[in-house]
Amino acid sequence: MSRFPQKKATRGSQRWIQFFVNDRPDILNENIGLGNINWLSPLKSDEFAEYRDKAFLDLLGIHLKKRPLSDFWPSRGPQWDALGFSEAGEAILVEAKAHIQEIFSPPSQASPESLKHILKSLNETASALQAQPSLDWSRRFYQYANRLAHAFLLKELNDIPTRLLFIYFVGDTEMNGPETQREWQSAIEVLHEALGIRGRVPPYVCDAFIDLDIL
Repeated sequence: MSRFPQKKATRGSQRWIQFFVNDRPDILNENIGLGNINWLSPLKSDEFAEYRDKAFLDLLGIHLKKRPLSDFWPSRGPQWDALGFSEAGEAILVEAKAHIQEIFSPPSQASPESLKHILKSLNETASALQAQPSLDWSRRFYQYANRLAHAFLLKELNDIPTRLLFIYFVGDTEMNGPETQREWQSAIEVLHEALGIRGRVPPYVCDAFIDLDIL
């Protein structure tokens, strides 16, 4: 089973994404700029559950007819911070961050056999985006890279209208997070440069910045 109930979070990005999805979706939707999003997770009524693997596709009601998930990625893929649908019918896949250290994710911990599968799909994604120079995406900024690969699977390989949304919270002093949007943008530029996709990030990948001072 790839549904993971969560406790009500008390700090960090998990706290804030739970709060905004359930209590202030108006602020979240306004800052994202895709209209009123129908949020499907993490919902209080669903134990704040997070989803991964086939379960996230089932929650979204998506069937990958052209390229199955199992053909693209082994089990234990990304666990999404939030999922939903935009007004335009696009599947929304969310990764949320509250402090810059969260960007610097460790390398893949997959088994050798699974890693071969992962590397094949990461290289396919990097090649399609014309990433320069070619890097091992399983080692540097792996979390960002695997989210990007899954959005590529849905959008490009299966023609599913999709938005990969990175939500960055500004002003989380408890987590020593960035106090300005510019600090986040500088870190994101480093990430894009390291992955070789600066200027090559596809339009279905979006960044949203939520200033916690608004509360």
